Amino acid sequence: MSFEVQKLNYAFDALEPNIDAQTMEIHHGKHYAGYTNKLNNAIEGTDLEGKTIENILINLDKSDSAVRNNGGGYYNHTLFWEVMSPDGGGQPTGAVADAITKKFGSYEAFKDAFSKAAATQFGSGWAWLCVLEGGEVEICATPNQDNPLMPGVGCGGTPILGLDVWEHAYYLKYQNKRPEYIDSFFNVINWEEVNAKYAQGK
Repeated sequence: MSFEVQKLNYAFDALEPNIDAQTMEIHHGKHYAGYTNKLNNAIEGTDLEGKTIENILINLDKSDSAVRNNGGGYYNHTLFWEVMSPDGGGQPTGAVADAITKKFGSYEAFKDAFSKAAATQFGSGWAWLCVLEGGEVEICATPNQDNPLMPGVGCGGTPILGLDVWEHAYYLKYQNKRPEYIDSFFNVINWEEVNAKYAQGK
């Protein structure tokens, strides 16, 4: 069974003014769809066909650039759409809020650390909040379409929140002002979904 482009749970313009409709439409309909189609082509007729994306990435042969780049692109973007909502923003609640406070001391300290990871990722990549076995959380960043599920990326755990810092994710609205885009992302985080991923991941 091939992977499918996941439909958004909101309209392209629903995240405005934080993320503009044109960016969302191009990002979802062109970039994400492209990764999905290329992933399906890369695994067709191989022993990876029929496996979950998580299984593929956890057991990834990193020398297989087609699966690495497009599998990462598919997984990363699917999570990205899910952890945003037009009703998002504010501070986290529940178990993930407790884990964030325990690790970083406060929501503001977490926000500063996550923003720094996203802002200082050189070139294209992602910033992540991950949960480790036992429930501890950590922040890290990965280049290109790598993610913490992949072996040997220097960043472990299960991703529960991810921010795309490729230029295609923000350049139409924010140009080179990546920190403004990062700051706006906090206004659309779907903490309910992050909590659900935290519970599943730990």
